[in-house]
Amino acid sequence: MKNIFYVIVVALLLAACTTSGVRYSPREIKSFPPEIQEHIKNAEVTLGMSPLAVRYAWGAPAEVNILEPDSQGRFREEWVYRKLRFMKTRLIFTDGKLTGIISTEPGISKSKKKESKKQTSEKTSSE
Repeated sequence: MKNIFYVIVVALLLAACTTSGVRYSPREIKSFPPEIQEHIKNAEVTLGMSPLAVRYAWGAPAEVNILEPDSQGRFREEWVYRKLRFMKTRLIFTDGKLTGIISTEPGISKSKKKESKKQTSEKTSSE
């Protein structure tokens, strides 16, 4: 009887840990631009998102690593998300903006810093 109780408790704890559920309220994401709100609602991340927007979209990372500053001295950190043992997504933030996505998970776009710089130069030239 005791063993059944422990099995039920462990099963409930595991179920609670794997429940994806909503990680935000509509009021919390209201201040983000509409396109970022849509990404959050669809549990998607995209270059340029803030750490808070990413946390709303995907939840807390499995680990956070502080990286060496880039060549211009900007603060960088890496957020690591894992699914199973062999699928891993690394998100690179530079000065509080998502600048790189590196993933072994199918369906996750594999954007790199170079694309982020291209987007920045396109925005600058159009202004």
